Amino acid sequence: MADKKSRGLGRGLSALMADVAPKAEEPVSSADVSRSDRYVPIELVFPNPDQPRRTFDEEKLDELTESIKSKGIFQPLIVRQRPGNQQQFEIVAGERRWRAAQRAKLHQVPVIVREFTDTEVLEIAIIENIQRSDLNPVEEAAGYRQLMDRFGHTQEKLAEAMGKSRSHIANLLRLLNLPDDVQGYLVSGQLSAGHARALITSDHPSELAKKIIAGGLSVRETERLVKQAAQGNDDRAGAQLGKLKPVIDKDSDTKALEGDLSAALGMRVSVDHKMGTEAGSITISYKTLDQLDDLCALLSATNLDGSK
Repeated sequence: MADKKSRGLGRGLSALMADVAPKAEEPVSSADVSRSDRYVPIELVFPNPDQPRRTFDEEKLDELTESIKSKGIFQPLIVRQRPGNQQQFEIVAGERRWRAAQRAKLHQVPVIVREFTDTEVLEIAIIENIQRSDLNPVEEAAGYRQLMDRFGHTQEKLAEAMGKSRSHIANLLRLLNLPDDVQGYLVSGQLSAGHARALITSDHPSELAKKIIAGGLSVRETERLVKQAAQGNDDRAGAQLGKLKPVIDKDSDTKALEGDLSAALGMRVSVDHKMGTEAGSITISYKTLDQLDDLCALLSATNLDGSK
């Protein structure tokens, strides 16, 4: 019993992810593809109904579609035989490629067939997306909730298996207590996880969320707004909002630059340019202290080099 407990979730995520080789971001050669189990008709492949990721960036999906049209699929999908129909397959990893392949009108896709339980499939789906930073906070929280409700996992087990702190898991799960409209703002990126956490204790999160978005409030300003609203100082809070500048939509070039910098650093980057000037600011958001260390090391190395 002790040994079984020490292994964490299922067979352990390290063992599961080893089964899903090659690694997520590494392309594979044609020789690797030829060693995959088989090519199967695309109509026999189905998405995982418990996939925690619910939103897919249309622009990135279009880019992947064009790449597949030109070069094909380099990395096979990881699938298992579909429960209840052994002639069909359920995606364990690679739903983006499957969606793009459909758009590219491919008739068959390369797959590697593995045997996984329902628990293991969900674990892999969550960890794969988290490693790629593809899940928004609501999707990540919903995935953790699934593991807890359906399979009896504790926050401690989840934290250990996912390489997260227990407080990170707990804070994300609290986001699911927010109203659907506030969760929608979080999914769309109109609110950050920090904003949402500040709203959890509010009696009127929906109303405050709209004020926060309209006023472009920072997390600290949001915390003050929530505190004032709780103390009955709605007039004072409204007066503060009136002094703030409305949010200005960023142009496509700025958004593209943010995307490039985010991809290069592996962290969320926000570029705020002051219209009519050549000045502005860049905000880099890190999720872990390890990411902060990496960023400091990168900046230090660049500063010391002098040539970069």
